Amino acid sequence: MDQADYVIIGSGSAGSAMAYRLSEDGKHSVIVLEAGGSDAGPFIQMPAALAYPMNMRRYEWGYTGEPEPHLNNRVMIAPRGKVIGGSSSINGMVYVRGHAEDFNRWEEMGAQGWAYADVLPYFKRMETSHGGRQGWRGEDGPLHVRRGSAVNPLFSAFIEAGQQAGFEATDDYNGQKGEGFGLMEQTIHNGRRWSAANAYLRPALKRPNCRLIRCFARKVIVENGVATGVEVDIGGQRHVISASKEVIIAASAFNSPKLLMLSGIGPAAELQQHGIPVVADRPGVGRNLQDHLEYYMQQECTQPITLYSHLNLLSKGLIGAQWLFLKRGLGTSNQFEACAFIRSAPGVKWPDIQYHFLPVAISYNGKSAAKAHGFQAHVGYNMSKSRGHVTLRSGNPEDAPVIRFNYMSDPDDWVKFRHTVRLTREIFAQKAFDPYRGPEISPGAQVQSDEQIDAFLAEHLEGAYHPCGTCKMGAASDRMAVVDPQTRVIGVERLRVADSSIFPHVTYGNLNGPSIMTGEKAADHILGRQPLARSNLEPWINPRWETSDR
Repeated sequence: MDQADYVIIGSGSAGSAMAYRLSEDGKHSVIVLEAGGSDAGPFIQMPAALAYPMNMRRYEWGYTGEPEPHLNNRVMIAPRGKVIGGSSSINGMVYVRGHAEDFNRWEEMGAQGWAYADVLPYFKRMETSHGGRQGWRGEDGPLHVRRGSAVNPLFSAFIEAGQQAGFEATDDYNGQKGEGFGLMEQTIHNGRRWSAANAYLRPALKRPNCRLIRCFARKVIVENGVATGVEVDIGGQRHVISASKEVIIAASAFNSPKLLMLSGIGPAAELQQHGIPVVADRPGVGRNLQDHLEYYMQQECTQPITLYSHLNLLSKGLIGAQWLFLKRGLGTSNQFEACAFIRSAPGVKWPDIQYHFLPVAISYNGKSAAKAHGFQAHVGYNMSKSRGHVTLRSGNPEDAPVIRFNYMSDPDDWVKFRHTVRLTREIFAQKAFDPYRGPEISPGAQVQSDEQIDAFLAEHLEGAYHPCGTCKMGAASDRMAVVDPQTRVIGVERLRVADSSIFPHVTYGNLNGPSIMTGEKAADHILGRQPLARSNLEPWINPRWETSDR
């Protein structure tokens, strides 16, 4: 019972996709190991309840970063899903593939075969797109992607204001044109969160050759340089789950490097410090940690049309009941229904600023709302040069890893974020917002100078929960690479890593989409299949990129 061809650690975005594809033809047995429990219930399945699961220890690991020296020594939360579906069960359900040039850069950084032309067929294979650009989007994949109804006039005001400021519009940022203002896409289907568990894992588990074991993975067992299984705890008892073909780690940008290091794969000196015998000296394990930061630009709204009217208990109860019995109403959306991807300066080839627009002024976790009708943009500079790392706290698998994001350590990040504050004010000042615009709530009209903006940012920047890069994919000759372009761990046989930890560089936008794509593509490498034929579609690049930011 404790043996399969393939053992996957983690049932998240990539792990669920691999479980589905590796078990699809019925020829191979698959075991998925998951430390978390059930995703049943409205907190996870109701899209509008997204603020809850991310803050519930029942559903996430409870990790925090170390104090951030460039952000007033604040300790930032670092949520990762500890539940069926992993972080796709607790995220904001925003769907972004990433820009074409992100993946071309991956290939330039040594991830041969992961250029946009290579990965686009996998994005298409995984999707059923409702409303996306035909030819560029998938039509029969497990992952349903849709747009919200965008009935609130503030959504169209935001998109119109962007164009009035001189920026592009796009009818599908996940299609040919990845730059501009437009409607945001959601992983929501039939009124429910369409997590990797709903899209991939549940269908896979209906097959006789795919099983889920709830357990805590302690380390990968490596014998004579070959991965043979996983040591786990089940109900306080130690067990070994054996893999006759391969072990695949898909445990997040925090837990994947942690598991490698506990298994003796990582920087030799650090492993020896914790008394862990060195199996493979890979100095890149845990390094190259990247994330997106964002802050909330908030404005009062002069008309009572925002979601503020629905923040009272009675309204929440009605929304919940309508969702529960009819799968209709405000409960069926994450409320992120308009967005923008734009460039920060002339000479920047593809967008490095992201906006999520929301018709209410409230924090991501839902805890602190402005005491008035308002609207806001989550504003992020998405191409930070700052890098952090993940290390072991001890040799005890039950100890949380040490997470140092090192946010805003690169001076250029401050230049870019200051620019976003002034740019967002310019967008909110456009004619489209004239019927709605009240006073600025945050940062507040008094915050004008570089020093004042920096002080605001230092206190209010938050992680966007898009960690990646800690098991970097690259050429086998690259000492800092952890896996090769077939996702094989360099220096150990029959062991792979496939999740956001292998991204050489963070992509623009949210990471659930590229993480699922990574699982899809990795499955073909694991099965030794010929990769899907490269695409010959030509993505749009702004013809003015060298001379203008818009």
